[in-house]
Parts: sequence; C-alpha cells; structure tokens
Amino acid sequence: MFISGGWRPVSFTACKPSGAAVALVDCNNFYVSCERVFDPSLAGRPVVVLSNNDGCVIARSQEAKRLGIRMGTPLFTCRGLIRRHGVRVFSSNYALYGDMSARVMETLRQFSPRVDVYSIDEAFLACGGGPGQPPGHWAGLVRTRVLRCTGIPVSIGIAATRTLAKIATRLAKAGTVPEGVCDLAGCGDIDRVLQAVGVEHVWGIGRKYAALLRRSGIATARDLKYADDGWVRRCMTVQGLRTVMELRGIDCPGREDAGAEAVSVLCSRSFGTPVDDPARLREALVEYASRAGEKLRARGLLAAALQVFITTGGHGPGPHDSGAATATLPFPSDYTPDFIRAALGCLERLYCRGVRYRKAGVLLTGLQEARSCQPDLFNDPERDRRRAGLMRALDAINARWGRATACFALPGRVPRTWRMRRRYMSSRYTTCWAELPQVRA
Repeated sequence: MFISGGWRPVSFTACKPSGAAVALVDCNNFYVSCERVFDPSLAGRPVVVLSNNDGCVIARSQEAKRLGIRMGTPLFTCRGLIRRHGVRVFSSNYALYGDMSARVMETLRQFSPRVDVYSIDEAFLACGGGPGQPPGHWAGLVRTRVLRCTGIPVSIGIAATRTLAKIATRLAKAGTVPEGVCDLAGCGDIDRVLQAVGVEHVWGIGRKYAALLRRSGIATARDLKYADDGWVRRCMTVQGLRTVMELRGIDCPGREDAGAEAVSVLCSRSFGTPVDDPARLREALVEYASRAGEKLRARGLLAAALQVFITTGGHGPGPHDSGAATATLPFPSDYTPDFIRAALGCLERLYCRGVRYRKAGVLLTGLQEARSCQPDLFNDPERDRRRAGLMRALDAINARWGRATACFALPGRVPRTWRMRRRYMSSRYTTCWAELPQVRA
C-alpha cells in the first residue's frame, strides 16, 4: 500500500524461491569486440560502430565511452572529436557479427544442457558446476573458454532468477566485481545490492513505468521488490508483478520478456541515395521481400498478408510523399515468389513519378504456425512439395555460402545505387572465401 508517496513492505507471496541458479552471459561491447578479433591494432584504441547507412553510433569501446561519445550520436555531430582522438569507425558488419554470435553460443553449449539465446550478444544458461565447485568458479571457466575459442570477452551474472541475473551482469560489466563475474546467488545481503540499482535499470521496466514508479516513491530495485502486489498488478499488469516476484527470488518462467510470440516480420532499409526510378524501387522490394520470407521460414511460420511502405521522410528538398499498401494472400504462405508478386503489386499503387524516396520496407503479418495451418481443399500437394523444396534449397545455399548467393532477379537489372551506405565496412572474415584473413609468415 502506498501512503503519501512512500511504500509499506508486504509479505512475500506464498511460493518457494527457485533453488537452481541461472547465469546470463553478455558479450562486452560485442560489435567492437568482433572487429578487434581480426584487427589486433584496435586494442586499446577508441572504436565505434555505426547503424545502417552510417547514421548513428550503436556500439562503442570503453575508450570511446570515456571520450564522451554517447550511444545514438549522429556521426556528423562527432566528426571533430573522432579526428582529434583517432577514433576508428566501422560500418555495421552483420554477416560477421551474426557468425561470431553463433560461435559464442556454440561454445556456451559445452557448459550447459540448456542455453536460451536472448539476443545476438546475450544468452541465459542453467548454472553448472559440480559438487563443491562454486558457481563463480564455473563462470570463470566459461569466460576463459569463450575468450580462447572466439576472442570475445564476456561478463557473467549469476542469480536465482533471470531478472536478478540481469542486474548481476550489469554489475559485472561495470567493473564493480573482479574477473567479470557477479554471483548474487550466494549473496548474503542482496537488498543492499538492489538498493544501489535504479528502478529504471530493472529488466522489463521501461521509461513510462520508471516514471510512474518514481512518482510513487519507488526509486530503486529494492523499493520495487517490497512494493504492494495488488498495486503493482493494477498499475503494471501481470508482467510487472512477475518482475517483482523475480526480484524476490521467485522464478517466473512465463515472463514475456524472455521471448514474445512474433506478430509480424519486417525488412526495411533507408536508401544510400534517394531513389526516383521505379526499376530500382522494384529491385529493392524484391530483396526486402526475399529477406522477410527467409526470416519467416526460419521461424516455421506462414504469413496471410503483406504490407509495403515507401517514404521520402519529412526532410530534404523536393516533394514529400509517404504511403503504405496491403495485399492479402490467397492462402497463408512462406513462398518468396508469392511475397514478391504481392509487393510489386503494392508498389504500383504507391509510386508517384518524380518523387525521390528515401526508405522502403516489407512487413509480413497475419502469422501462424506452418505445422498447424489448414491447407486449401483444392491445393496441389505435388506443387506444394516442389515449392517447399525450392525454398529449402535456396535457404541452404544462402546459409552455406552467404546471404543473396542465390536470389530472385528482375529483368533488366540496374546498378544497386539504392543500397545502404557502408563506407567503413570491414571484411566478412568468417563467411566469405574472398575476404578470409591473410597471414604472412
């Protein structure tokens, strides 16, 4: 119960805390670390990685952070600082980062039978270690093996629940504990730790909830831990209550934060240069529809509808235009040519001559599980088998030899000047034969 902006501790819910510890492994400055693995000269130097079209800073080394370069800073606003301090700049190399992530996760599977990949640089593990071996020692072995096998440094947080493990990892990355491992599972005074963590830094607490909690006198993770259950559920829904339970050491495996069901698949890009040629727009949409279809099949889903949008944005010279069109597929599908035909049909309805578009995208909606979809009564089973076989072969080729090795083309292909700007791209050291690292002895 909240009284005059304060709070009153309440008794814990009648539920037993989790007895098993969970570990969160988080790669340190992941994109920067991937670049450093193949370029030792970057060690100790300030390094930043840019977003699509080389727009904003999305990853920074510790040295760059100390220079005051903030996350999300547009590149053009910090060029002077970059020149003065010799900051190395890289475009996002997603082929390299994705492959290095897969190598890290494969190494982690050597230490735990259960590895839940949360993001490209984070994974939850069931904490291992034999009898008499403290979890911190096991975590140290994990860090050493990952660094030796991949070159990527990681920090590890250990706790009774995922929310507490997130806090532990944050402390490990901040350098407040030795050796990059923070073990809250054996902490005798966890309330003291939580008192030093702002409520906005708790996993699952966004900006709006943080403002609400602070207005109600809840400023730290400890305050939230002892908040009234009824108030939390009314004001923050059942997800907020699960966060509170996890702060109390009660495992809530149903948390939506750990992986929500997909409701759409999006592929969109800003163009490297504005595009007014319909042939270039068509080619861009073919690529985006193909990529969206690849994502859809990887999740075992079908899409019932497709939306295309094109926009000039709100800035720059010339006429401005934005529009979106939706096409409903005859039957739910994961077949890329179906998406391409629908996308090009939408483009015909949207395109305005003389307008210079700066961004386009393809959104697949109406998703459902492929294995539970009811087939058309009059469908041709042989045709469906051929289509599925073609998509499997296409995905296998691109997975083995690199994205877009095999792709759908349009007649009269034109130079892809609409592609994203990537002036500072490093090599795809691990996924492209022509860009393998060279060693001279």
